[in-house]
Amino acid sequence: MKIVMLERANVGSDFEMPDFGAFGELTVYDYCKPELVAERIKGADIVIMNKMPMNEATLKDASNLKCICVTATGTDNVDHEYCKSRGIVVKNAKGYSTETVVQHTFAMFFYLYEHLPFYDTYVKDGSYLRCPTFTFFENSFREMAGKTWGIVGLGTIGRRVAAVASAFGCRVIYTSTSGIERKEEYPRVDFETLLEESDVISVHAPLNDATRGMFDAKAFGKMKESAYFLNLGRGPIVVEKDLADALMSGKIAGAGLDVLCREPMDKDNPLFAVKDSEKLIITPHIAWASIEARKRLMEEIYRGVEEFIRSGS
Repeated sequence: MKIVMLERANVGSDFEMPDFGAFGELTVYDYCKPELVAERIKGADIVIMNKMPMNEATLKDASNLKCICVTATGTDNVDHEYCKSRGIVVKNAKGYSTETVVQHTFAMFFYLYEHLPFYDTYVKDGSYLRCPTFTFFENSFREMAGKTWGIVGLGTIGRRVAAVASAFGCRVIYTSTSGIERKEEYPRVDFETLLEESDVISVHAPLNDATRGMFDAKAFGKMKESAYFLNLGRGPIVVEKDLADALMSGKIAGAGLDVLCREPMDKDNPLFAVKDSEKLIITPHIAWASIEARKRLMEEIYRGVEEFIRSGS
């Protein structure tokens, strides 16, 4: 069995990786570019990858390929129809990052909501040394309790965010991007109602035809000026130029993003012009990436390879 791992660096090196070499001949590449995929996977029986495209162009010469393991939940970079026509099994990982993404959602929210960059600077630049009172009220903030937290995508992560927001005393509402009717403990509303009523909106939805460009100038224009927007789904769900305009014009109070349309960030990204840390925080797609989550991810991929070798599925 020949196994090729294309993007070892994408899961980090600060934890002990399962021994995929136990299954056969293992070739590991730390980094890969799309134009190198076809050559590197020639002769492979199993490919372990993350972001590289898996389609006819990259797979047609991999005549021995039987299984693709995606070190992620999303598989939008895989041409499933082509793989099905070839009898190639596609496996991914689910649930490994839920608690970490929820944690990061609230970390970004509190950073913005309580003006933490402002107060951190206020102390560190010496201003607090000259303060005539023990506290300082210039940049006031409010409680979460009693506010409305709107969720786009009430899947596994969205439900956990809803539970935590509820624990802080928030009213939780959600809108569905799938159109599937489900019985939930939180009220489902249409998208326009979610925009108009929410004090915080967090996105935990996949990228598809229904969500691409969902948050544009029209959407931001319907939100409260005091509202905060958090995207932990996929970058193209947001029209980045429209978000930059909404932040700089004060149409919304702030935004936290862990995903962008192009990653790493492009120097021409309009959000790069928003330098005010009280309005915008962008993290480099790390919401999923605690050490524990990455260990769970690779352990699940290991079990997937083991299952495929044992059963062929």
